[in-house]
Amino acid sequence: PHDEEGDILAQLKASFDVSHQRLDIRQAPLMRVRFAQDAANQRWLATLLVHHMALDHTALEVMRHEIQMHLQGHAGQLGDAVPYRNYVAQVCLGVSREEHEGFFRAMLGDIDEPTLPFGLQDVRGDGSSIEEAQQAISTELSRLLRLQARQLGVSAASLYHLAWAQVLGRVSGREEVVFGTVLMGRMQGGEGADRALGMFINTLPISVQVGAQSVRDGVLATHARLSGLLGHEHASLALAQRCSGVVAPTPLFSALLNYRHSVAEPDALQASSTWEGIEELGGEERTNYPLVLSVDDLGEGFSLTVQAVVEIGARRIGAYMEAALTSLVVALEGAAGTSLSDLTILPAQERDRLLVTFNATEADYPQQQTIHGLFEAQVQRTPEAVAVIRGEQRLNYREL
Repeated sequence: PHDEEGDILAQLKASFDVSHQRLDIRQAPLMRVRFAQDAANQRWLATLLVHHMALDHTALEVMRHEIQMHLQGHAGQLGDAVPYRNYVAQVCLGVSREEHEGFFRAMLGDIDEPTLPFGLQDVRGDGSSIEEAQQAISTELSRLLRLQARQLGVSAASLYHLAWAQVLGRVSGREEVVFGTVLMGRMQGGEGADRALGMFINTLPISVQVGAQSVRDGVLATHARLSGLLGHEHASLALAQRCSGVVAPTPLFSALLNYRHSVAEPDALQASSTWEGIEELGGEERTNYPLVLSVDDLGEGFSLTVQAVVEIGARRIGAYMEAALTSLVVALEGAAGTSLSDLTILPAQERDRLLVTFNATEADYPQQQTIHGLFEAQVQRTPEAVAVIRGEQRLNYREL
């Protein structure tokens, strides 16, 4: 939105206190519309608050399609609603609890420490201290990522999972990384799942090795692990964590990856005459995790959205991810046997700051003088200056 609309949105958000709104999950429906008249601009503004327990991205599209059919006068052509209980029944009759436990014990049984990037441990946050940054992956890097994925017979999602594991491994000091990955649920949800409302998405842990194994082996192992996880996409996170050596309430992980297939096209609200006079001004989404990477697979290109606590910096994490993807592609192109531990996640600018700027500590001093001679000279120059601090005790140079 331009500045004027941005101001109005800010006022609307403040008046509705959207950031502190909570939905009562005991009462349907899990959505709320708040609206107000913007008399100065002769229009109405509205906010839609929804919870993922009822509406994910696919369900929002379904709902918007139904609204469009009503606006066109074609509500009678809408199909019957798909009951969520059909999906529940299929899940209950699917993979057994014992099979879920066997899979997650094999993957997580030896892990007794959580993966906490930057030491972030609060996985029950309200999103109030989160900042967001978006960036597009360059056309050339996107092309190379897809090329390498095809040549190895893996999905592009596998490369992104490995690159994200690289980033998390470096900022948490771990060679076996665990993070949450969002699974769609609708792909194996049965007939009508693409039109149903309800909780389909699930977050489950995935463990990725980023130590001494080769880049090629790391990609193949990540792809195999991700493929295996899809067969258990309906397991509960609580069950998965109990299969690890990390004892609750300590979280098994505090970072999330949401890889989603999106469409790079103008917004339907703007493209269709049905929505004439109705304009979408923007939206926000939040999770309870302190560090979230969302990857939008746009068919050819990719876009990243990072949500991170302010003190870490969302743009910083996005730059790490792009550097990790670049180093991964370079290695796969010419040196697939390179160890994953030798790849970098640092952008050139930050690497220079760490190695050069922070180490610019040169100081001139009389090199023929002894250490105690230098100290004696300092005592003569500033006898009352503080020389030593220990707790509450202080000594100046004369006293020392």
